[in-house]
Amino acid sequence: MRLEYSSALDVGRARHNNEDAVLIDPSLGLCILADGMGGYNAGEVASDMATKAMRDTFRQWLLGLTQAPAEAEVAQALVAAAQEANRQVFTAANTVAAYAGMGTTLVAAVFERQHVWIGHLGDSRAYRLRNGRLGQLTRDHSLLQEQVDAGLLTQEEAAYALHRNLVTRAIGVEPQVVLEVHPHDVKAGDTILLCSDGLSDMLSDTQIAQVLQINNSLDEQAAALVEAANAAGGRDNISVILAKLH
Repeated sequence: MRLEYSSALDVGRARHNNEDAVLIDPSLGLCILADGMGGYNAGEVASDMATKAMRDTFRQWLLGLTQAPAEAEVAQALVAAAQEANRQVFTAANTVAAYAGMGTTLVAAVFERQHVWIGHLGDSRAYRLRNGRLGQLTRDHSLLQEQVDAGLLTQEEAAYALHRNLVTRAIGVEPQVVLEVHPHDVKAGDTILLCSDGLSDMLSDTQIAQVLQINNSLDEQAAALVEAANAAGGRDNISVILAKLH
């Protein structure tokens, strides 16, 4: 299958700088999106550092292979790449005063044969659009999601909760981190969407699906998602990656 990619980044309507980062490497079948956090420019440092470190580590693993990897090995390589990204961000956050407290969420997709491997930390998400239906492939690592899972909040109440951006896993916050990784089947016609919460907090899944279906090209879809999130308030940076299988 052939893959087509597009991405978009926007500062939104409430922020002055963009702390999100996106990275697409078609040679690796790899997409990475990160939503940084921290004072001054530290959030954008964390997201940029994490995406590049993860890409570089994953590439080195691929270059060292002598045969096609087993599926479990792909997942292990993603976990190891995220751990290296975490080591770099954590070290910088604890050795450079200006970077103290920085960290980043992260969501990554690797396309391998008939599967896409999705790894994530925090509340940046992955979705799959298939036959006009949008399904969320990740489950947020957040206090809000834990409260929903425990039955303390309904999904409707969660949409208006004040603490919706408190994540329970992130790159660079602890010495060790565990990337949650799962495989998902893909077929021709599917579109995989990676996004920061600047999109998913502004638009419902139904609204995201509608935007994707009324725009034809991936570039149009990416731009339209950003425009719709800004029209809904644009309270945060907005980042999206789209990958379509043909």
